[in-house]
Amino acid sequence: MKKRNPLFLLGSLLLALTATAQTEVPPGGNSFVTTLPQGSHARVTNHGWSGWDNAGVVYSTFLKPATAGTLSVSMAVVAADNNSVISASINGKAYTVKLDKGSYTYNLGSWEVDTNYVELKVKGIKKTAPLFAEVTGITVSGSAVDARLTYVKNNEGNFFHWGRRGPSVHLGYDTKAVDDNIEWFYNEITVPEGNDPEGSYFMAAGFGEGYFGMQVNGPEERHILFSVWSPYNTDDPKSIPADQQIKMLKKGAGVHTGEFGNEGSGGQSYMNYPWKAGRTYKFLLHGHPLDSIHTEYTAYFFAPEKGQWTLIASFSRPRTHTWLTHLHSFLENFNPDNGYITRKAWYHNQWVRTASGKWEPITRARFTGDNTARIGYRLDYDGGSGEQGFYLRNCGFFNHPPALNGLYTVPAPTTAPVIELEKLP
Repeated sequence: MKKRNPLFLLGSLLLALTATAQTEVPPGGNSFVTTLPQGSHARVTNHGWSGWDNAGVVYSTFLKPATAGTLSVSMAVVAADNNSVISASINGKAYTVKLDKGSYTYNLGSWEVDTNYVELKVKGIKKTAPLFAEVTGITVSGSAVDARLTYVKNNEGNFFHWGRRGPSVHLGYDTKAVDDNIEWFYNEITVPEGNDPEGSYFMAAGFGEGYFGMQVNGPEERHILFSVWSPYNTDDPKSIPADQQIKMLKKGAGVHTGEFGNEGSGGQSYMNYPWKAGRTYKFLLHGHPLDSIHTEYTAYFFAPEKGQWTLIASFSRPRTHTWLTHLHSFLENFNPDNGYITRKAWYHNQWVRTASGKWEPITRARFTGDNTARIGYRLDYDGGSGEQGFYLRNCGFFNHPPALNGLYTVPAPTTAPVIELEKLP
């Protein structure tokens, strides 16, 4: 009898172990309430599903296999009685499961899947207790499960906040060819219709010391937001020494100003404005040294509905002597409960104006992602260039992300912004 090569036997053993691997997918980081009837209290917490009180509720759990094959799913459940019946489906194939009173682990079913993102949908069919059940764990196994399975693996000490938010994506504009100090930065944003869910921040004019863009804060509330970080490194604005605090120099009518924290600290301003998807908005940022230890930053916003430039605010930053540097844009979701919804924006017609008064176009940008993207917890990120300029897209569990750190180009715009700078408010 011919002997097998020991390496072949080891490889076969590893393959067999991989094919039967079980992986726990934390519901706190990978599940969302994707359908929430009015009045329902269903939600996802750090520990699982709770408040499952309505048959119209749909819980969706997302993961991405690296290998096509069989995906089997089991779920740890705590049920209040013997009369709850639920349904689990992937790609339209559904299984019905009857729950028993108490704490049990149920096999929900097995599906054939490919290497795209998988959405496991679970909904209630009938119950007699106030809740269908609580779900405390989800386990997957089968030939589609191996060490390369993509999902949010842990909470990074922050209740799955970053994983549920989804990956943030950035465009870093290349200004190496500009051989003078940059005093002004001009950028435009167009958000396609249907790509502006609550929690979105479309940041247009980022710089080394702050950021300026537009947000979706609620169903009826949208902001134009401009912030400048303090040079004092802290997440608590109250701890900033007086000589390192951001000073407001002026603000526009109806603009709110104050402090911000948690992601660095400093001065913040925002204007409530009902901007709309499908329309193009213009952003203009001014930055220049006031003296040897202070730099002034001023933000202006142009809405087509108004047809004129609006002052947002002007801040002085201490211990700083610089012109505009590290120009960038980004797209983020700051609402962890809707990290399953896609958002997108076009960033186009970028220009800088130097201290000597020359407008120069920007034609290159580098695409990057945050830590959630870099460590591979979420792969639903996208960015680059296209017919409308540069773009960013994130969240929604779409497939085929581009490589991070790619450099993209657009044709050079030919007409510089026509702005009477001396007449700005």
